[in-house]
Amino acid sequence: MSEDKNSAVGEQGVRSGAKAVKRSAGKASAKPSGDRAKDSAGPAKKRSGTATGATATKPESHLAMVRRARRINRELAEIYPYAHPELDFRNSFELLVATVLSAQTTDLRVNQTTPALFAAYPTPEDMAAAVPEKLEEIIRPTGFFRAKARSLMGLSAALRDDFGGEVPGRLADLVKLPGVGRKTANVVLGNAFGVPGITVDTHFGRLVRRWKWTEQEDPEKVEAEIAAIFPKSEWTMLSHRVVFHGRRICHSRKPACGACPIAALCPAYGEGETDPVKAKKLLKYEMGGRPGQRLSPPPDYPGSPAPPLGAG
Repeated sequence: MSEDKNSAVGEQGVRSGAKAVKRSAGKASAKPSGDRAKDSAGPAKKRSGTATGATATKPESHLAMVRRARRINRELAEIYPYAHPELDFRNSFELLVATVLSAQTTDLRVNQTTPALFAAYPTPEDMAAAVPEKLEEIIRPTGFFRAKARSLMGLSAALRDDFGGEVPGRLADLVKLPGVGRKTANVVLGNAFGVPGITVDTHFGRLVRRWKWTEQEDPEKVEAEIAAIFPKSEWTMLSHRVVFHGRRICHSRKPACGACPIAALCPAYGEGETDPVKAKKLLKYEMGGRPGQRLSPPPDYPGSPAPPLGAG
C-alpha cells in the first residue's frame, strides 16, 4: 500500500475521529509497558486460549468467540461510522470496473486512473469497442494493464450481449463475467444493489484470522465461516469496517496495537507496537491526519480527499 502525503486533517476530521482517538487513549494507551501492559494483555490471552509460562489457559468456546466478534463489530461501528467502499464510482458499471482494476494495486491508484477511463468509455458498449492499446495506456498505472484490459473488454462485451448493457444484480451472473470472482461480485452487490455480502480481501482475511474468528485461508471458506457469525444484514458494513481497521490501524507487518481502540478484545495484542506514542505514528489515512484514498469521498468522511493523478 502506498503512503499518502502528510497533509493534516482539519478540525472536522479530528472531531469525527475523536471516538477512535479517545478509545486509543483510554483502552489502548493503558498498555504501554510493564505491569499495566501485562494486566491488559491478560484477558486477550485468555480469550485466545494461549499459554503463559507453564500455565495453559482455557480455550475460548465458540459461543464466547461469537460474542467477542459481535462486540468487535459494534465497537468498529462506533469507531468508523463513516466506513464506505474506498473506490470512486457513480453507478454499478463504474464500481464493477474499478473493482476489477483494484487487483494488485491500491484503491487510491484506481481512483486516480478511473476519471480518464470513464470519460473515454462511459458505458459497457463503449468499453467493449475500445482499441485495446488505448485502453491499456489509460489503465497502465494500475499494473497488469494488458490482462486487466482483456478482462474489462470481455466483461463489457458480456454485459452488452447478454445483459442488455446492464450490470446484473445476481451473484451467479456476476461471477460468469471475465475477471469477476466472488470478492468483486460481493463488492458490487453490496454497494451498488444493496444485497448483503462479505468481501474477503487481503485485509479482511488477515484481521479475521488475527482475531481468531476463523483459521481458514481459502477466501470462500473464510466467507462462509464469518457469514455464520453475523446476521446477514451486517455483512456489507462489517466488510467495510474490518477493511477500514486493517488499512488504518491493524497493519500487516506492524499493527499499531498501542493506538488500537479494540485492543482489549484482540487475542493478538502485542504483535505490533504497544507504546501509545510510537503506535500513533503508525496510523494511516484520516487516523494519521492524511488524505484518504477517494478523490470524491462521501460527505461524512472526516479526512481530506486524495489528490488526482500527477498532483504529487
